[in-house]
Amino acid sequence: MSKKLSTRHLIGIKDITADDIRLIFETADNFKEVINRPIKKVPSLRDITVANIFFESSTRTRISFELAERRLSADIVNFAASSSSVSKGETLLDTVNNILAMKVDMVVMRHPAPGACVYLSQRIPANVVNAGDGTHEHPTQALLDAFSIREKLADVAGKNVAIIGDILHSRVALSNVFCLLKLGAKVRVCGPPTLIPHHYRELGVEVSYDVRDTLRWCDVANVLRIQLERQDIKYFPSLREYHQYFGITRQMLDELDREIVIMHPGPINRGVELSSDVADSPHSIILQQVENGVAIRMAVLYLLAAQEQLSA
Repeated sequence: MSKKLSTRHLIGIKDITADDIRLIFETADNFKEVINRPIKKVPSLRDITVANIFFESSTRTRISFELAERRLSADIVNFAASSSSVSKGETLLDTVNNILAMKVDMVVMRHPAPGACVYLSQRIPANVVNAGDGTHEHPTQALLDAFSIREKLADVAGKNVAIIGDILHSRVALSNVFCLLKLGAKVRVCGPPTLIPHHYRELGVEVSYDVRDTLRWCDVANVLRIQLERQDIKYFPSLREYHQYFGITRQMLDELDREIVIMHPGPINRGVELSSDVADSPHSIILQQVENGVAIRMAVLYLLAAQEQLSA
């Protein structure tokens, strides 16, 4: 396996190879040891400046990236669109060019428009990491999810993984499908028919509208949040009815003949997609996902920076 990534940017899981994913995992294994020791910093990105550019609000992803950058000793520039000149009409390219004039080496960007990171990567010399572009992809979330499955079940290959919830509005779902299939898992999406796009069958995944049958089938259930902020029409009658038909309760897990793993990218709508006694149960690895997110993002930033140094 190559010891460097096949790409200068991390735009989406669709654009990287299975070997890239395995290299990121191996590197994250090493960084997970770093973040669990008393001195949690390494000088790997000393003299590298990373700009975190978030055109959408974010808490977990932004903090996770910033913590990863600090653990690697990078210099950090944080940029929030709501308090910037973007709110005055400045374009994406002008904004980023102004930041690059400050000699930024890497850009971590979240943007509401699908394809914004591709557009950016074609126009600036810095490495670009996609922290979520609209309803398109969220590659580091998919990587940390698959890494967490590997950590819990020893391997991803051959496992039955269900993605349950708001598939239509989720960038996490698409990245997870690409990542899991490349690693040899079997994937099923489940949710109301109105929240599952027709093209998902063409990606090579199963489609189900029966959450109980899906829980009996899967080894891992990755449960997605209902994204009300992205819904301009009603896709189901009410949150109460959604929970009744698609919410996962402890009773449902207790009825299974074996234990399954419960995941969630956060934030959780407790009492909607998951009941609290499921989210906080031994089945859940949600907090491990958060910890693994820092290690995965450290690995991605380190490998992208190392590739630039090798080619310099």
